[in-house]
Amino acid sequence: MIVWLASYPKSGNTLVRSMLAAYFFSNDGVYHFDLLRNIKQFPQIALFARMGINIQDEKEIIKNYIRVQESFNKKGSIQFLKTHSYLFNIDNHAFTDLNNSLGTIYMVRDPRNVVTSLANHASMSIEQSADTLINTLKYGNIFNERKGDQTRVYMGTWSGNYNSWKSFKNQGRYLIIKYEDLISDRDFVFRKILKFIYKLQGTKFKIDQKKFQNTIETTDFHKMKKLEKEKGFFEAKTNLKTGKKIQFFNLGPKNDWKKMLDKKIRNKIEEAFKKEMVELGYL
Repeated sequence: MIVWLASYPKSGNTLVRSMLAAYFFSNDGVYHFDLLRNIKQFPQIALFARMGINIQDEKEIIKNYIRVQESFNKKGSIQFLKTHSYLFNIDNHAFTDLNNSLGTIYMVRDPRNVVTSLANHASMSIEQSADTLINTLKYGNIFNERKGDQTRVYMGTWSGNYNSWKSFKNQGRYLIIKYEDLISDRDFVFRKILKFIYKLQGTKFKIDQKKFQNTIETTDFHKMKKLEKEKGFFEAKTNLKTGKKIQFFNLGPKNDWKKMLDKKIRNKIEEAFKKEMVELGYL
């Protein structure tokens, strides 16, 4: 069964995914980038293409989301899938269902920090990034043929993405993680994540202390930033204008909207997302 690692882009998903990959898919909890390959992203072109689905037909892709999930879902064991999609229902075709989904861990981050991080990641201005958070419903190129690459993602607006995944709350299958808490107290938050996963499995909670400590130490932001500099990171994007790789692990905790964000854009974001930001304690 699938445990979704869901979030709006640039909200800490890669950090959580790295920690889970180190803990569950290594012998010692020591992290390296290749471990991330154990936690795939959804949707991906390859998953649809191998089932004979026309990957150039957007409607066919949406129509087959659940069918594709059924094709690789193993009911007796947990598998993690990362997504930036909102939990949609488009033309009566749902993103997923409870027959395939065990639960969701949702990562959220102050949108005033998301906006600058997304601007760097996607090679756009901060103004364009703000408009993306507030207005954009889908992102990416459906015709990207790079093997295994994700197809177009229906991420929704920042608030729409956040609100949509709350539906798992009613089933007791929802854990929300704030990026800021993950940075300030990773031991506590990661333990909380592991407890939630064990609860979903219906198994007794027990931590491998050595793996836990190694995971915490080797997924430190600065160590991952150094690792990217030394070896490169296969998920880093390329700047279409310069042809150079965009540094994935850029500012991290140093991304501070109070120092970096123009007042006009800050006000625009706060006005658009006031309800959710108050709810999350960002305002």
